[in-house]
Amino acid sequence: MSKDSPRYTARLLIGCADQPGIVAAVSGFLFEQGANIVSSHQYSSDSTSGRFFMRTELFLNELAGPGVADERSGANTAQDTLDRRARFQGLFAVEVADRLGMDWQVRYRGERRRIAILVSRHDHCLVDLLWRCRRGELDGDVVAVISNHEDLRRETEAAGVAYHYVPVPEGGKPQAETAMLELLTGKADLLVLARYMQILSSDFLERVGMPAINIHHSFLPAFAGADPYRRAHERGVKLIGATAHYVTAELDDGPIIDQDVVRVDHRQNASDLERVGRDVERLVLARAVSLHLDDRVIVDGRRTVVF
Repeated sequence: MSKDSPRYTARLLIGCADQPGIVAAVSGFLFEQGANIVSSHQYSSDSTSGRFFMRTELFLNELAGPGVADERSGANTAQDTLDRRARFQGLFAVEVADRLGMDWQVRYRGERRRIAILVSRHDHCLVDLLWRCRRGELDGDVVAVISNHEDLRRETEAAGVAYHYVPVPEGGKPQAETAMLELLTGKADLLVLARYMQILSSDFLERVGMPAINIHHSFLPAFAGADPYRRAHERGVKLIGATAHYVTAELDDGPIIDQDVVRVDHRQNASDLERVGRDVERLVLARAVSLHLDDRVIVDGRRTVVF
């Protein structure tokens, strides 16, 4: 294979009850399949009764992507690639995963995920994500922005992304969520709440069919709910933070992906704290989205393991 030919990368994520022989079973199987492990990280929550987690990156040349010439046959179609991937995954399921009771997934290089963003009027997180996607900093593509206001249409469409206005009038949340589901179903792989100032119903979260990441403008669990900067100022906090977490039916209680803080002092009023907070919010949300797209986050009950 020439130096200009794409080298195919796969990521393998595993979670299971901790037990002897997991790493040996995985690495032995990959060796038998001709894989070259280039990165592997493991974590056990408890060596006797905990959960074991593993993230492995590997090169497996025979799973080269569509369009790459096969040295034996001289051709490689998209269907060839799909067949090889299916065989690889089927063998792993039978020979390793089923035997050890694993939850697992394989993600292949080039499988860019589609990102949909929900936003209201605050633009800082949305614009930051659009900018990072344009620069190629995120392994995914923003395919749609949905908002309950028209304020950010120009910024979104200037980035070449479709903007959908779905108002949420008083008493009209069920209809709005139905409209959003029609826009999202089968058209995105990740939902990002970039300061979307509406509470999503448990029914919506069950039906949307993809993980959702929210940015909360405080260092959870402190100051959950509305107006955190005013309450933080009244309390005299010395650190302003932001938290990115997966969205669950319980408000602001989903598994935390990333957090950060900035030091503040008594000279800064609530508006100053909010300005500082906006910078932290956009950075934390971007990191969380990047970690998710890079398959570095595994949910373990109410918490996450982040490699």
